[in-house]
Amino acid sequence: MNISIRRLLYMLLLAFALIYTMYTLYLNLFLDPGASDFLVHKTEPNRPLHIPLWLNIMYIHVIAACLAMLSGALNFSSYLLRRYRRWHRTNGYLYILAVLVVDLTSGYLAPYATGGKITSIPFNLVNIAWLWITITALVQIKRGNWLRHRRWMVRSYVFCFTNMFIHGISLIGQHLFGMEYRLSYICGVYGAIVVDIAVAELINRTIFRYPAKTP
Repeated sequence: MNISIRRLLYMLLLAFALIYTMYTLYLNLFLDPGASDFLVHKTEPNRPLHIPLWLNIMYIHVIAACLAMLSGALNFSSYLLRRYRRWHRTNGYLYILAVLVVDLTSGYLAPYATGGKITSIPFNLVNIAWLWITITALVQIKRGNWLRHRRWMVRSYVFCFTNMFIHGISLIGQHLFGMEYRLSYICGVYGAIVVDIAVAELINRTIFRYPAKTP
């Protein structure tokens, strides 16, 4: 792919990541800190919510997810990799830490997911897969394989957009197909997993098809 196109796509990714994280933080921490629009759909009678604890863990989850999105986006910069290699490495470990925090908090939140076990199980599987893929990316760079490292990082990074894909698919289900919220959310969870995998492989087969230049 032409280098100017790659740069444009990267700048669009960075801008989107920044805008989306700012919006997400504003929405969850300031506009609707009680998550009232989301909690209204929590109707699982067998698993009552302890709302104050749930909210505190949700805040940590959201902040860590936003950190992972921004940190991951910055580490795809070839410029930063060439000029600030040590910073790139430190930021990479920060990304891994953020992913770990997201996974741990999601482990608490998943059982309360809308839809019950039919959604909590795939959420937990995604958590396991995300951490495993991220560690695989780390192992590849420790072995000096830049191309495999970058491809595994792409597979890891797309998971940062899982929540966006879930709600996007859910909205489509509700407004285009007349689904009720619970069903549309379940479809969103499973659909997002498919989209994550498809987007990652599309990027790896186009943008990162050939080895990246190393410092």
